[in-house]
Amino acid sequence: MSALAARVSPRAFALIVLLIAACVLGLAPILVRLTETGPAAAGFWRFVFALPLLTLLASREPGGIAAPSKWALLAGLFFALDLSFWHYGIVMTSVANATVLCNLTPVVVTLFGWIVLKETPHRLFLLALALAMGGAFAMAAGADGGQGTNPPLGDIFSLSVAVWYSGYFLAVKAARATAGAMRITFWATLLGAPLLLIVALVLGEDIIPASLSGWAACLTMGVMHVFGQGGVAWALGKLPASITAVTILIQPVVAGLLGWWIFGETLTPIQALGGALVLGAIVLAQRSQRTKPTEGLKPREAA
Repeated sequence: MSALAARVSPRAFALIVLLIAACVLGLAPILVRLTETGPAAAGFWRFVFALPLLTLLASREPGGIAAPSKWALLAGLFFALDLSFWHYGIVMTSVANATVLCNLTPVVVTLFGWIVLKETPHRLFLLALALAMGGAFAMAAGADGGQGTNPPLGDIFSLSVAVWYSGYFLAVKAARATAGAMRITFWATLLGAPLLLIVALVLGEDIIPASLSGWAACLTMGVMHVFGQGGVAWALGKLPASITAVTILIQPVVAGLLGWWIFGETLTPIQALGGALVLGAIVLAQRSQRTKPTEGLKPREAA
């Protein structure tokens, strides 16, 4: 990887890392279904198995693990909420629906800038928002009823993830101003693990995988978490948030293909149209940000 970095520009290298990380994260919804645990418990094991490797990598960054910033801790809280709702969404609806609906994150981030930061969006954003909401409704309404245990509720849960992941996204972006990617990911993971365990226990989930293959899925999720979320966190310190948000949309493509290949899931025509509208709307929203930049989302550099 270092040889590749020497041959390409820093920006291009950051995009390559981000693209690989996003593809790796596309494995998440598949692995959740293979863990043989409850949805929140799957997130707990994901964090537990990620922590040893994160500890090693974070300790090798400048300054080591050090004390967490308030932004890193907030990222952990948002990420625990993100995984709790998303993992239940994955079980209740299709892999494609769960992954596409949660990727309304870029639209939510821009809406946050409009309402909270008082930054009026470009008119192109308003069109994107309308398309995204229409696409999300089409995906929820078009399910054939045989995908997951409760597709309508799963779609709602997956849609709510856009809010939680937006909070995580913005918190990590702020934390990257003063800390390395692995330190932030370590602290967010360390805080999120007990929160997910509490959720799993309160909801009476199966905590322990039933077989060796279930344990293997949990272990794989931990490795995926380190390189997937670590790569995204690193890219957030090198690239504009708009570019990062658009690039991670490769996740629903990867997840949808794997869902078709492994679980035999198919998209109804209405769902396919809704998914296309959602993804197109997100890209359109990011184009509107580039037309009229949002000050709250300007890139910050960190080690």
